[in-house]
Amino acid sequence: MEREKITVLDIKRMKEERKKIVMLTAYDTPTSQILDEVGVDMILVGDSLGNNVLGYKDTLSVTMDDMVRHVAAVRRGTNYALLIGDMPFGSCITPEIAAKNAMRLVQEGGAEAVKPEGGRRIIEVVKAILNLGVPVMGHIGLTPQSIHIFGGHKVQARTEKAIKSLLEDAKALDEAGVFSIVLEGIPWQVAQLITESVEAATIGIGAGIHCDGQVLVLHDAIGINQGFKPKFVKRFGNVREAIKNAVIQYKEEVEKELFPTEEYSYSLREEVVKMLKNIKG
Repeated sequence: MEREKITVLDIKRMKEERKKIVMLTAYDTPTSQILDEVGVDMILVGDSLGNNVLGYKDTLSVTMDDMVRHVAAVRRGTNYALLIGDMPFGSCITPEIAAKNAMRLVQEGGAEAVKPEGGRRIIEVVKAILNLGVPVMGHIGLTPQSIHIFGGHKVQARTEKAIKSLLEDAKALDEAGVFSIVLEGIPWQVAQLITESVEAATIGIGAGIHCDGQVLVLHDAIGINQGFKPKFVKRFGNVREAIKNAVIQYKEEVEKELFPTEEYSYSLREEVVKMLKNIKG
């Protein structure tokens, strides 16, 4: 039986039915095909592509052109999952600019929803995008585009004042009409409180088990990244080691003339081989 396409209504229903939502990042067609085949509910083309694909030290150098290009690549590999595109740093300077950029992700990239970072301070941005008919996923807590304000990638909402502020952000986004909110880098008790306080589905990353769903950066989850590993990342595989071993074997076989063998080579028909001898002569 063919699977049905996931929509924002399905995500809302999953929260109501207390069915966990599964989300992962993807940045290209081959990996998005794998995620879609497995049955991941939502695929996020995150601006984390800056760190994981483009070689930047953070997400701040990622442009709208980068995002549109990678969203389009993931779109070509996605048939069933709900596809969300990140709004990169500087793309939401004004509500008007944000709306224009959101439309680019939808029209040029094929995104079905977009994700700007921030709470109450970007409510007018969220409303402008929603007014276009584009679904919005919120993102609060540790928002990577604000690392210079936070002083790095630090856990948020550890004090009473900070918890109340974050809860107000979540409620403001919920009242504005977002269908989901990513909660990143916050204590699980705070994430539980927010999850129970909003109608939008909460997606946790470093926010504990009580969120309505979970998201990880694919490159972290499957072990392509081998450097800094946040507390919340679990390795579900070691793809980097598998790739490295395959390249080592390839290198050795080429150097020792073990590859390519006749099995991996094209061959001429016998009569054409005879003609080659005449040509050579």
